[in-house]
Parts: sequence; structure tokens; C-alpha cells
Amino acid sequence: MKFSFLRYLFAAALALAVGFTVATAQDGEGKKEKGPSKADLKKYDANNDGMLDEAETATMKAEKDAKKEADKQARLAKYDTNKDGKINKDEQEVEKADKAAAAEAKKAEREAKKSAAEAKKGGKK
Repeated sequence: MKFSFLRYLFAAALALAVGFTVATAQDGEGKKEKGPSKADLKKYDANNDGMLDEAETATMKAEKDAKKEADKQARLAKYDTNKDGKINKDEQEVEKADKAAAAEAKKAEREAKKSAAEAKKGGKK
């Protein structure tokens, strides 16, 4: 009885080990190194070799970090009403409302352009 139980236990452990090994191997196979986007390559590839070297990558990272910091400072300047250097829940709600209003205005603008295009198309018949 004990031998049968141990055999099943060993078989289960072996099956788990094989399954884990296969799953781990498959994770490594499907992933390929992600390179820069076409836009980043066009913007930062100074020597036009189709790749970003260390200096070009450093330039790209520095510019993106600077933009991120500038965006953060602009957000704080606009929404940090108590000037504590953080956006609290009340300030987040104001920001959320502004974004919703901007999205709604953009939607209305698209619909107006669409209506104008349809009216212009209908008038040409």
C-alpha cells in the first residue's frame, strides 16, 4: 500500500517538474527583445544605421525623462491647488472632470466635422 502511494506521489512530482520545465522553456522562446519604435528610430538614430547605439539610447531616454518630468510639473501646476506637491483625491476628481470634458468636446468636434462632410457630400449630388 505504501509503495503504491509513493509511486503515485513520485509520478505526480515528476509530472509537475516536467510541466514546469516545458512552460519555462516556452516563455523564453516566444519573447524577443523589444527594440525602439519606428518613430523613435527615425528621431534618435543619428548615424542612420538602423539601430540605436548607447549614446542614441541615452539621448532618447533623457528626452523622454525630461518630457515626463515636464508633464508632471504641468499637471501639478494645474491641479495641485493646495501646493503640497501631490495630487490628492479632490484634485484628481477635478483632473478627471477636465479630461472627461475634453473628451466630450473632441467627440462633439468629430461629430460636427462628420455632419459637415455629409452635408457637403449631399449638396454635391
